[in-house]
Amino acid sequence: MRHRLAWPLITLLLLLAVNTAFNSSFLHLEWREGHLYGSLIDILNRAAPLVLVSLGMTLVIATRGIDISVGAVVAIAAALAAWMIGGSVANDVSRFPMSLAILAAIGIALLCGLWNGLLVAKVGMQPIIATLILMVAGRGIAQLIADGQIITIYYKPFFFLGSGYLLGLPFSLFIVAAVFVLLYLAITRTALGLFIQAVGINPTAARVAGVQARRLIVGAYAFCGACAGVAGLLISSNVKSADGNNAGQLIELDAILAVTLGGTALTGGRFSLVGSVIGALIIQTLTYAIYSLGVPPEINLVVKAGVVFAVMLLQSPEFRAEVRSLVQRPPHEGAKV
Repeated sequence: MRHRLAWPLITLLLLLAVNTAFNSSFLHLEWREGHLYGSLIDILNRAAPLVLVSLGMTLVIATRGIDISVGAVVAIAAALAAWMIGGSVANDVSRFPMSLAILAAIGIALLCGLWNGLLVAKVGMQPIIATLILMVAGRGIAQLIADGQIITIYYKPFFFLGSGYLLGLPFSLFIVAAVFVLLYLAITRTALGLFIQAVGINPTAARVAGVQARRLIVGAYAFCGACAGVAGLLISSNVKSADGNNAGQLIELDAILAVTLGGTALTGGRFSLVGSVIGALIIQTLTYAIYSLGVPPEINLVVKAGVVFAVMLLQSPEFRAEVRSLVQRPPHEGAKV
């Protein structure tokens, strides 16, 4: 129970149990039309963009930073991809090759991350202020790309990214798995993980020890931006459109919640990629439970916040120690003379 992933795993299992209790077919999987159908598959597919953003956010938070602009970057990438593919062109005709549109979307998202990283590491801005600039301006950039309209996408090959299937599973899961495996190997098989921890714990000492702290911070923000760009592609592919005003709305808050639920310290240093994935699944499973249980839309955010607050308390060693002290405290035996 002292393992930092214990409470996130317990929370996820409890949410799955609640869904199963109120929906007997929740765990049912069915093979139909060449791939799996079921509530679990739907949760995994819809959680894919959040998992990607959470992985990028994990590295940023581990370096004592934060990125609240990822929602805007999602919108920018989605709008650029939709415009390049040609939202008003039907009959499976793309304005530009789809591969070029995908690379351009990820590329502009990477540049957005580099911009944030340079403001933080080179200019010396506070991370929340540096990313707030792009959070505000990014929505405007996305709407400029889309000419203030919601771009509808008709190019069917593009739909495969977010709603296609491979080997019976959503293709988005393979994208997430590839990003996770590459990042996990980079963290565990090289010194990158140690450097990130060193920068997060004490950036000044890390620089004195020879760690390129500023480059590492810039790289973390750039990777976070690229992850948001891929998430934007998945979202726009899934809904077959790009909305510069609403795409990726509040995903930055969900990503921060997912990272903290997974045990990553907001003070930097300690982080867990597996924990961030579990945190993202918790949020998506909780969202599914709220809607499936018929919770009124006007209070679903309150329920969501309450559950997250309870989990964070249970993860707090100080809170658990205080509870133990109250439980183990001997009964009052009266005042001593």
